[in-house]
Amino acid sequence: MTRARLALLCFAVGAFLPFAPAQPGPATKAHGALVHAVALSPDGKTLATAGFDNVVKLWAVGSDGSLKEIKEIKGHTGPVYAVAFHPKEQVLATASLDKTAKTWTLADGKVAQEFKGHTDIVDTVAFSPDGKVLATGSADKSVRLWDPASGKETKNLGAHPGSVYTVVFSPDGKLLASAGGDNSSKTGKECVIKLWDVAAMKEAKTLTGHDYPVTAITFAGDAKTLVSGSMDRTLRTWDTAAGKETKKVEKLEDDPYALAWSPAAKALGVCGYSGKLSVWPAGADKAAFTAAVKSPGYCVIFTPDGKALISGHDNGTVVVTKVTAK
Repeated sequence: MTRARLALLCFAVGAFLPFAPAQPGPATKAHGALVHAVALSPDGKTLATAGFDNVVKLWAVGSDGSLKEIKEIKGHTGPVYAVAFHPKEQVLATASLDKTAKTWTLADGKVAQEFKGHTDIVDTVAFSPDGKVLATGSADKSVRLWDPASGKETKNLGAHPGSVYTVVFSPDGKLLASAGGDNSSKTGKECVIKLWDVAAMKEAKTLTGHDYPVTAITFAGDAKTLVSGSMDRTLRTWDTAAGKETKKVEKLEDDPYALAWSPAAKALGVCGYSGKLSVWPAGADKAAFTAAVKSPGYCVIFTPDGKALISGHDNGTVVVTKVTAK
C-alpha cells in the first residue's frame, strides 16, 4: 500500500472533571475489514461507519451506547475512507479508494450524486455547516469544492505538496482547513496545514511546523482555534487568524491518528494508532482520561453530550467508551 496512513505500521506502535484510567467499552463487529471512519447524524441517533470492505453501514445508537445495524450501503468499488452527514438533510457523503465521493439518501440507501474528478484516493469529505458546500481531499494532492445538489465541481482550490488526508470546515463555515503530508519526506516540507477562504475560494494561509504527516485536524470551539495531530507525535494548537502555532504538546506515546472536539465537554478526543483513546481538557498539557483498545485505531468522535467516545479499529470493530469521572 502506498498510503501514508497504512505506512504507520512502519512506526513504533477548562470546565472538565478529572478522569481516571478506564477500560474501553464493548466492541461491536461492524465490518469485514478495518473501520476507517465514523460519523454521527446531527441528532446523535444514527452512526455511520466506513469500512475497507467497500461498505458503509448505518447503526441506531441506543441510550446505553449500544449499536444496532439498520442499513448496509453498497456502491463503492474500493475501501471507504470517509463518511459525513449532511447537517440538515437525510443525506450521507462518502469517499473512497475508487477515486470518487458520493452522496446517498438515507431513506433508501441509494446514490444521490457521484463526484468525479480526483485522480487518486479520495481520502476525506466534509459538508459546510449550512450544507451548501461539499469539500474533498485526495492523495492526488488536491482540495476541491462541490455543489452537493448537482454533483458539479465548483472549484479546485489548489494543491498540497503531499497527499491530503483530512478536511474540516470551521464552525462558522468561513474557513476550510486541510492537512496531510508525505511519509517518505525527509524535510517535513510536505507536512502542512492549509487554510482556505471558502467565500473567495482561495488559499488564506499555510501553517508549517510538523515534521511528519498531519493525520488529523479539528476546530476547537471557534474558527480561530485549530488543533492538529501528526505522526511526529505532537498535538499543536494554532491561531488561524494570525497563522501561528500557540501551543505544542510533545512526546506523545502514540501517533495521534484521529481527533475530535466536544463543545459539550470542552475537550479534545484523541485516538492513537495503537488503539489508545484519550481526552484532553481545553488547554491541558496532559490527558485527563485514557483507555486502550487492543486494536489499532483510525477514527474517533464524541457523542453529542461529550460523555462517550466512539472509535473505529483495525479488527473491523466499533467501540463506544464512556468517559468516566473519578
